[in-house]
Amino acid sequence: MPRRPSRRIHPVDQVLPVGKLAVYGFQHVLAFYAGAVIVPILLAGAIGLSERELVHLINADLFTCGIASIIQAAGFWKIGVRLPLLQGVTFTAVSPMIAIGLAAGGGTEGLLVIYGAVIVAGLATFLIAPFFGRLIRFFPPVVTGSVILVIGLALLPVAAADAVGGASAPDPGNPRYLAYALGTLAVIVAIQRLFRGFLATVAVLVGLVLGTFVAWLLGDAHFGAVGESAWFGVTTPFYFGWPQFSFAAIVSMIVVMLITAVETTGDVFATGEIVGKRVGREDVTRALRADGLATTIGGVLNSFPYTCFAENVGLVRLTQVKSRWVVVAAGGFMILLGLLPKAGAVVAGIPHPVLGGAALAMFATVAVVGIQTLSRVDFHDHRNVVIVGTSVGLAMFVTAQPDVGTAVPGWAQIVFGSGITLGSLTAIVLNIAFHHLGRSRGPAVAGAPGADAVRLEQVNRMSRDDFVDTFGRLFQGGPDTRAAVVGRAYDRRPFADTANLRAAFQEALFSAPHEEQRALMTTYPDLGADAVADGDEGEESARDQASVGLDRLADEDHDELVALTEAYREKFGFPLIVCVRDSGSRDRVLAEGQLRLANSPAQEHAAALIEIAKVANRRFSDLVADANPIATARTRAFGR
Repeated sequence: MPRRPSRRIHPVDQVLPVGKLAVYGFQHVLAFYAGAVIVPILLAGAIGLSERELVHLINADLFTCGIASIIQAAGFWKIGVRLPLLQGVTFTAVSPMIAIGLAAGGGTEGLLVIYGAVIVAGLATFLIAPFFGRLIRFFPPVVTGSVILVIGLALLPVAAADAVGGASAPDPGNPRYLAYALGTLAVIVAIQRLFRGFLATVAVLVGLVLGTFVAWLLGDAHFGAVGESAWFGVTTPFYFGWPQFSFAAIVSMIVVMLITAVETTGDVFATGEIVGKRVGREDVTRALRADGLATTIGGVLNSFPYTCFAENVGLVRLTQVKSRWVVVAAGGFMILLGLLPKAGAVVAGIPHPVLGGAALAMFATVAVVGIQTLSRVDFHDHRNVVIVGTSVGLAMFVTAQPDVGTAVPGWAQIVFGSGITLGSLTAIVLNIAFHHLGRSRGPAVAGAPGADAVRLEQVNRMSRDDFVDTFGRLFQGGPDTRAAVVGRAYDRRPFADTANLRAAFQEALFSAPHEEQRALMTTYPDLGADAVADGDEGEESARDQASVGLDRLADEDHDELVALTEAYREKFGFPLIVCVRDSGSRDRVLAEGQLRLANSPAQEHAAALIEIAKVANRRFSDLVADANPIATARTRAFGR
């Protein structure tokens, strides 16, 4: 009996050799460290904790970050997304925690009230994760792309602040800081340009090490804290005392976690894009369960709310090391750093400008992932332009003017205090308003696909003439040409669902006589034709070809396409037909056309029919409400 071939392991699940796991994992730790410790530093200074208490907070933070990252990346039961996502303390919680701590009197007394709220908020997040996961239909590419782009852009000022000496003591005029930052960035870029394989994947690590070494030689990297730190230190549960519970503090922290859930969802989608793994409802649910569990553990082990760290999403994209076990290794290193204060002090000695130079590369790549996701969005639908433009604009407004949050009421400051939070919520709300609530209307959506969607119950009541008039736009040609195909589909009434309706058009096309198919093919316009750009071939053709810019080609590109379509028509006797919305770019359209020139006439007849069917499928989705049966099923499940 022949052996069944073994299933190929996805790069995310591959376990790398121990040496590579160690190096890649430590690279993640170095890239992550500054962001990991900033929250306890800010909180301790704001509520009046001592230096000894701050050291314990940092160790507890690192220790719990390691546990949280292992839970998220390795996963168990229905907890953890099992993607290369590092966990860190969310910045969204900083201002609310400071407010909670000060309201409770500051110091360790305030800290205990914070921990009570953190524990309850973590449990609440764990419990609501399945319900939040069902909202995945509200995260199409226009939302996820906007959120990912906002995350990358909003993090760049953080990298810039590090590059000029750190947010606490910036010195933009210091030439050494500029040299360290740009030098580290230059090393990372040079390694990725000149080398392949292992060295290219550790470019960030090499840049950080070389930058720190140069800074140490010049006296700008200091490791005096290493000698002063203890060799071993363990964070014990409830080190500062038993948590105290305040209703107002708990409500505030639950709101923080709901907002953080949006950011986590964006990070999960971003990482899924990078590693090439489909993200579904259950993935979001598992990620949020891991956030909730890690946050609860954080409250017990003297740390704070946890979320997926966007900083390290950029590192995954930059290095293309996709294994989640690398993050598990990084989690192990963080646990070690939390137990060995001396080791943590070594990492803490990396100068801010060196970290900033590396962060510029990593955070920008997060923004690139957002742009990559948005490339799948139909921006000829003006609704999507409004969604992306408004969300990115508001996010950058708050990022560039962070003090604007003081102009709003206290309850709203949690939203206006973060460009990521405001931009993400704006994208979600606008997507719901434009695409899910009521009937699409107004100048923003005039002529947009789906603006006058036809519903199945209407279709089944149509006369033949109404049916042909409505669905004739799925195909090209005059009334007689369209009526032959569409009328044949009408004879298959009644339609049980939209999938049945779609299949009727496909059957009508492929079962048509050869002469009728040939006549239909000849009615399709040439790709890039001036008549299409001028609207003479119909709104559908204009929208199809505009999706990849065939209506606005430069003279050289236009001439190249004309030469291809003329050669094709001369050989086969009908125009080159390509579903350009599936091709995705002008270059792919040209490449596909060149390949098809070598086909036989019989093969091209079949290929043209398939392309006509694909074009009709696209137009069908624009025209018919609930045309996607999977989305429809999700909608019904959500309604239940």
